Amino acid sequence: MKKLYVVVALLITTVAAIAQKDVIISQHGAVADGRTVNTRIIQQLIDDLSAKGGGKLIVPPGNYMTGTLELKSGVELHVELGAVLLGSHLTTDYKKLAGRAALIIAEGQKNISITGEGIIDFQGQELMMDVFKKLRSGEVKSDSAWLLKRPGPGRALGLILKGCKNVTVTGITLKNASDWVQDYRECDGVVIDKITVQSTAYWNNDGLDVTDSKNVRITNCFINASDDALCFKSDNPNSSCENVYVDNCTLRSSANGLKFGTANHGGFRNFKITNLTIFDTYRSAIALESVDGGFMDNIDIRNVQAKNTGNAIFIRRGRRNTTGEVGTLKDIYIANVKVETPLLKPDQGYPIEGPPDHLRPGFDKMPVRPSHFHIYGHPYLPYNLVPSSIVGLPGYPVQNVTLENIEISYGGRADKSIAHIPLAEITRIPENAAAYPEFSMFGELPAWGLYMRHAEGIQLKNVKLSYLEDDFRPAFVLDDVKRITFTDVQIPTAKEMPVIQLNNATNVNFKNLRMPVSEEKGILKTNYK
Repeated sequence: MKKLYVVVALLITTVAAIAQKDVIISQHGAVADGRTVNTRIIQQLIDDLSAKGGGKLIVPPGNYMTGTLELKSGVELHVELGAVLLGSHLTTDYKKLAGRAALIIAEGQKNISITGEGIIDFQGQELMMDVFKKLRSGEVKSDSAWLLKRPGPGRALGLILKGCKNVTVTGITLKNASDWVQDYRECDGVVIDKITVQSTAYWNNDGLDVTDSKNVRITNCFINASDDALCFKSDNPNSSCENVYVDNCTLRSSANGLKFGTANHGGFRNFKITNLTIFDTYRSAIALESVDGGFMDNIDIRNVQAKNTGNAIFIRRGRRNTTGEVGTLKDIYIANVKVETPLLKPDQGYPIEGPPDHLRPGFDKMPVRPSHFHIYGHPYLPYNLVPSSIVGLPGYPVQNVTLENIEISYGGRADKSIAHIPLAEITRIPENAAAYPEFSMFGELPAWGLYMRHAEGIQLKNVKLSYLEDDFRPAFVLDDVKRITFTDVQIPTAKEMPVIQLNNATNVNFKNLRMPVSEEKGILKTNYK
């Protein structure tokens, strides 16, 4: 009998110990009035849980305001349905990690997670009121550019997790940061599943950034952001993003939907991305950018449906790092993609729209205002709808790209009175080697469907390009290219000849090319080898 009592006592003690690992912040003094800043209480609970080996910190229903919280090893921050964790309105309540303020930070931690069906509202607009107040009073210094665009100091990311292992973020809704919503930086083992991002409160508001992290899995997410929706970056020349899997995500952006690059100092390798739905996106549905000296290879993107999107596919190998090595961009496979590119601006009506860095047809009478200048310095110029593009540099081509089962529909309505590049002058298109990469970086382009320059080993398989209204330009313009194969390529309509222009091209092969005229009439070859 004595032994039985001992066993029961041990069980009770064990159950109590387990129960103690679930800590509810309201039971330890946190106030849910939406005004009281609970940072000290919540942080102490995080510290205590981690010191005891970890556990779940529960935010129950109610509105709990806080400044920066630092997650520690073994701690799960669980925001219950009906609970809202609110970011403070005051810049003084925020701490920095990797040089940038954020509401939730962690560095070098293991086995951390953010879960639940509740909301973390970073309150970016409210925070910016404090930033602007301090800027105008002179308490915070910035260059004069903040008067026209976003200020640098004072903004805060939603969360930064740096150098952490075994990170899980599931179920949560993240809202309205004044900077990037989330950045997983130099982490190893990241699982992000079923999260919702609704963040259109301010500029430079990327929905989800993964920077130099490895073994990452992103699934079943909805992201609506005023800047790039899903963005992979490499800031560290000695690191990279590798072994990344993305599946079943919906993206909306006033910039790009899926984007690699800016920055790409280290590299990107071994990506498998499937089943993306992209809509109302101002710039490119898919943007691959290697312009900072890093590598990009073995990228596999399949099953993308994009509607009302400003550009379909933008692939750029550039040299923003003017004195360093030229990065690589090779071994890319993009398949099963359908994109509808409209005539008018795709993100009209959203709280933060993409800047009209070019005039589309029908907008040539718009007045020019300071806000119409692209935030990266591109000029505000009128030009026609921009095609997809694959563009490298002289001597540094984009290499080994396959586009298979691609269907892109364009709005059309190009007008020579808006902009026109004669086919004899296509070599005058600026290289813009050091420019910030965007699909509109070259201004007017001579093709309406796909523009290719400085590329080799490109395969187009079962590609269909069409427009809704007439376009006077060729569907394809290829300049300084080698080993290009067209297989089952369809161009059902053409207003003027040629349909395809090849300049300074070597070894371009056509297999079952379908267009409304013969190859002899529809293909213009200049300096062809």
